[in-house]
Amino acid sequence: MTSLATLLPEPLDLGGYRAGTPQRAGALTMVPVYGPARPGIVPPRSGLKLKRVVGYGQVELSNGAREGVAIVPLHIGYIQDAAQNHALCASALLGAGQTRRFDDACCVQAAQGGYLEGRDQWFFVLPAELRASALALRGQHNYSKLWDEISELNRACGLPSRGHLEQILSRRRATLTQFQSRLELMPGQLGALFFLGNRFAGLELAPDSAYFAEMWTALVCFAYGVAAWRAEPEPEEARPYEAESLAELRAELARDRAVRLAEVASWMPAPARDVRMVEEERYLDLRLSTLTAGGLAGQVVTEHGRPVYASVFTTG
Repeated sequence: MTSLATLLPEPLDLGGYRAGTPQRAGALTMVPVYGPARPGIVPPRSGLKLKRVVGYGQVELSNGAREGVAIVPLHIGYIQDAAQNHALCASALLGAGQTRRFDDACCVQAAQGGYLEGRDQWFFVLPAELRASALALRGQHNYSKLWDEISELNRACGLPSRGHLEQILSRRRATLTQFQSRLELMPGQLGALFFLGNRFAGLELAPDSAYFAEMWTALVCFAYGVAAWRAEPEPEEARPYEAESLAELRAELARDRAVRLAEVASWMPAPARDVRMVEEERYLDLRLSTLTAGGLAGQVVTEHGRPVYASVFTTG
């Protein structure tokens, strides 16, 4: 499991990327992805800022960097005390110093008043269970458009059936952040494959390792951690090694690693067919497109045909 070239065919060229050693935390398996970095992209936490909420469903973001384009992560959302939390339905490209208003954002806290402001805030990425719906709702100006799906997710989590995503993200935050400590962000890692149980869940690629490091918590704890928490298996009984020497122990570890690699490789989806890429916007040579394929959806940013950013997930 060293290449991602067959995950998505043309027009995406993933030939320069490779997968690392899988890590597992309960139902969630994460495979680090390494590849060519594209410097000069503004990271999402240190450079991209929520400026204000103009009105419900209307969010302003700004790229505070003096140089460099910011790629707004797909389905990024912001949480703040005593304010109506919001999430975006799509990615975007913001030039240096640019402020942009998104009129198709969705409220994720049905009965809370007050507007988010440019002060203490933390961001998340919408849970996997909501992402296909959110992407399909991009462009629709209706701040309550995700409340029914949020209510369904809360019900599935054994929580009150309300359009309040903070019931999961805030009140279960201590549980969800365990995935951050149980899975290790690797040096040089600029992406990841995520699996839930034995099912492929998503591919996340960042321009470079600094960008991905700032996305790490939002992805592993919230985008994929919610589904993993719901599917958390019973703890397995540890099987002791029978090695009697250091050399034998190393051999057993190598065998276990090979078996694990083969197992995870078998979970990879077949090469996608009927891939459709629709360009949404561009900035210089960067192209932001929405991708759909059999059972997959998401958005990607390319430059001369090479991926710079990607967030692609299963729609089942």
